[in-house]
Amino acid sequence: MKSTKEIKDIFQAACADELPELILEYGADDRSSVQKMLESARKKLAALAKEKQRIWLLQEYERMYEQYGLVCGIDEVGRGPLAGPVVAGAVILPRNCDILYINDSKQLSEKKREELYDIIREKAIACAVGYATPERIDEINILQATYEAMREAIGNLSKQPDVLLNDAVRIPGVSIKQVPIIKGDAKSLSIGAASIIAKVTRDRLMVEYDKVFPEYDFAGNKGYGSSAHIEALKKYGPTSIHRRSFIKNFL
Repeated sequence: MKSTKEIKDIFQAACADELPELILEYGADDRSSVQKMLESARKKLAALAKEKQRIWLLQEYERMYEQYGLVCGIDEVGRGPLAGPVVAGAVILPRNCDILYINDSKQLSEKKREELYDIIREKAIACAVGYATPERIDEINILQATYEAMREAIGNLSKQPDVLLNDAVRIPGVSIKQVPIIKGDAKSLSIGAASIIAKVTRDRLMVEYDKVFPEYDFAGNKGYGSSAHIEALKKYGPTSIHRRSFIKNFL
């Protein structure tokens, strides 16, 4: 008979697909520590089944419009900050996509967003981003700049989509069929994936800006109007990445 430590090592090294067999193999072992491992494994499988069901439900819109061809999710981040660009993401996921834990990027930890960013990039049929600079935001306003970033993201895709699932908005100047979905980043897997791509891309960029302008803590606030950011703005003045139309009330 294997020791409880040996069994623990086996369970810890096992992937989710191996757990059902292990539960059967050790189910008759009445040692309390083994029973706790079995219960933990059962809970893990139940949680995994629940997550798979959530991901399947999040593909309702994708299934609804897949008859048209490639379905692309569109989302943006960075409409509210005082500094930095607005970034749009566009993602075409494969049908019956099996990437777990995708959600509205705001609902995920930074670590989980970074993990999912790499997985989405690897598994997506096509994935791209678009930008609108602070200067462009000041020139044409944030809404129009957001539309411009979205159009750029669509244009940067390696495969052109047949349907766009948009988070709430309808993008002008785009001939592709569009489906605006209110709170779409929490209702559509493709839009959620796009929000993760856009968020991680922008956050990484703001971390780089932090090295150039360390007084503003862009790595921490990502350009949003934290009290420390506003104080630094008053003390040091605006940088080249500040949105002049956003900061006039603070100077």
